[in-house]
Order: sequence, then C-alpha cells, then structure tokens
Amino acid sequence: MRFRSHRTPLATVTALAAALTVSAAVPTATASTAGAGAPGDVVSSAPSAFHPLPGQPTGTKAWKIHYRSTTADGAPNIVSGTVIVPQDGRTGPRPLVTYAVGTVGMGDSCAPSNNLPHGTAMEANLIQQLTLRGWAVVVTDYEGLGTPGVHTYTVGPSAGHAVLDAARAAQRLPEAGLSANGPVGIMGYSQGGQASSWAAELQGSYAPELQVKGTATGGVPGDLLKVAEFNNGSYGSGLIFMAAAGQDAAFPELKLDSYLNPPGRALVAGMKENCVAIDSIAGSFKRISDLTTRDPLAQPDWRARLNRSRLGGTAPAAPVYQYHALADELIPYGVGRRLRSDWCARGANVEFDTVWVGEHVSGVITHSPAAGNWLADRFAGRPTHANC
Repeated sequence: MRFRSHRTPLATVTALAAALTVSAAVPTATASTAGAGAPGDVVSSAPSAFHPLPGQPTGTKAWKIHYRSTTADGAPNIVSGTVIVPQDGRTGPRPLVTYAVGTVGMGDSCAPSNNLPHGTAMEANLIQQLTLRGWAVVVTDYEGLGTPGVHTYTVGPSAGHAVLDAARAAQRLPEAGLSANGPVGIMGYSQGGQASSWAAELQGSYAPELQVKGTATGGVPGDLLKVAEFNNGSYGSGLIFMAAAGQDAAFPELKLDSYLNPPGRALVAGMKENCVAIDSIAGSFKRISDLTTRDPLAQPDWRARLNRSRLGGTAPAAPVYQYHALADELIPYGVGRRLRSDWCARGANVEFDTVWVGEHVSGVITHSPAAGNWLADRFAGRPTHANC
C-alpha cells in the first residue's frame, strides 16, 4: 500500500501539543525491580486504546506496558510505552515498527501512553498511517517520561535503548501475538530522530536478535553542541534548557542547578512539569547567558556528556533512510548532512533525502508517507537505493 504526501496545518500540530494534559499513575521503578530481569522483559501490561483524534476508531487493540531497559550508563531501569496491533485477521509474522516520537515535553502528562488513548497525542495520525498498512507499532515513552524521575531528554544512548527494548517488549507481550522473529522497522523524527538513529547504531551490539530491516529517521539532532549554538537566543532556545535538564537528569554530577540564576531555576523547574507547547514558549528568545551565572556548555564535563550523545560513530547494521528539511529552523540542515557523511564514511547503507519545501515540523508530516513506503520496501525485501 502506498500513501500520498499531504500537508497538515502547523496550527493543528500546535493545538494538539497544547492538549497534552492527561495524567496517569505508574508503578515505582526502583533499582531492585528494574534489575530483576532482562532488557525488553514486560513488567506489567494493561488494556489501553489508540485514537488519532478523540473517539476516532482505528480497528486496533492497544496495551500500555512497562518494560525493562537500560540507562545511558548501563544501569537497569523501567520504561513505559504502548503496543498497538491492527485487528485485521492477518496470519503469519506481522511487521513491527518501534516508533520514537518527537519532543512532547518533560512532564509525565506529556507521555504518549497517556495521550494515545484519548486522541491527544501529537503524532497519532502518523502512527495510524503505519497501522493502516497492517503493521504493529510500539511507542516508547522514553526514560523518565511517564515513569518516576526526570525525563532524560536528548540523552541519545538512553533513548536508543528504550526504542530497542520497546520492540523486544512488544514481541514478548503474549496478547499482542507478535513473532519473536518477525521483521522490525525503526522510525522517528526530531527527538525521535535522535532516538531512532541511536537505536540504529546500537542495535547490532545491544539487540542483535531483533530482525531490523531498516530505520527511517528525520530531522536528526546528531550533534547537540551545534544544535545548542544554533538555537541560542532564538525562538527554539527553550530546547537548549530542556536538553540541559535532560542531561542533568541522566548525569547528576553535572549539577545544572549550580549554573542557573534564579530565573533560570524557575524556568527549568517549570519545564520539568509541562509539555512542549508551554515549554517552548516559556524558553523562547532567551540566551544561555540570560539564565546562568556561567555557561555550562563551555565546561569540559558538560561538553563530554553532550558529545557522548553525538551520532555518527557507528555504522547502523541495517539500511537507513534519512531525511532533513533544507530550511529546518531548529536542527540545522548541515547537522543532518554531517551525520549522513559520517555514516557513509563507515560503510553504512544510507539513502539521504532533502526536504526542499517546508521546515522542521512540516518535514515530519510531509515525509511520513515516504518514510513508510521506504520501510514497506525493506519489509518486502526490495533492494535499497543508497546515495552515499
């Protein structure tokens, strides 16, 4: 099945972002419970639902799950997510896409699993494009988003682990009826582009048993230091402070609070409780120097941690479709091109596609059908068209 590209108004995306206000209680993930099994093991599951818009039927069954995963430093943790399976009578191995959402915010109410049942999740209509193809989809909430602790926003290895372990968990969930040997695709854009790209790089060593056929990834913030420099003082500057809070959550030794002045502390505290519509507005057009007593990004320990999330050091084991908007106003096009060059230099199978018309948010909408078609070709065993 092929899908034609179509443009959804940016106002619709913004409105949906503002609607992410549904909260849900989750079990406490202690170190002892997180370490009691293997990555990808299901800790708990409960019936859920999948609606792109409030009450819109989808012909699917869904479950909210908690599953075991791994932090950026290799410690066990527990992450939540949603498994969605079409009820179409299909027999035989069904493709599974492990889907990484773009930035939704840092508050627990923003987690996809809290919003997919109510039709208030920002990328639900894009996920529906996948379920309409007959594919199962699992959507991770990422570390600390919907579970205890602060969301480790932009910490690449943590997100990559969460994406891969979500696929494992979906295949191990008996109710889903998925084959452990079924084909797997990885997909994501923006924050999800970082997460899906990290999953692609980690898969060969971390989850080699997964039958990953390819990764479709777009708008990838492959170099956080360059992204921060680009956004400092712009309307996307709130992302810098969200990212700083996420890195500090993963690596408390960074001591972000010691760098912040009183307005900076108030802004970051608010960001940890709210979703992207509020966070992005509150943090816009601010410079790092406005909210700090000294620049943490100039310090060796901060730079080392941010560079640890830099992509391009490992060639993904499976083919990659990477796309980036030429006029991306949040993640510089050059950052995407550099990632493509780094992967190509390491022998990766990469097809790079420039989004000639549009910007960051519209890129995920207009190119979602193309990304789905590319994954469909991988599931069908068709040859790739690498353009390194």
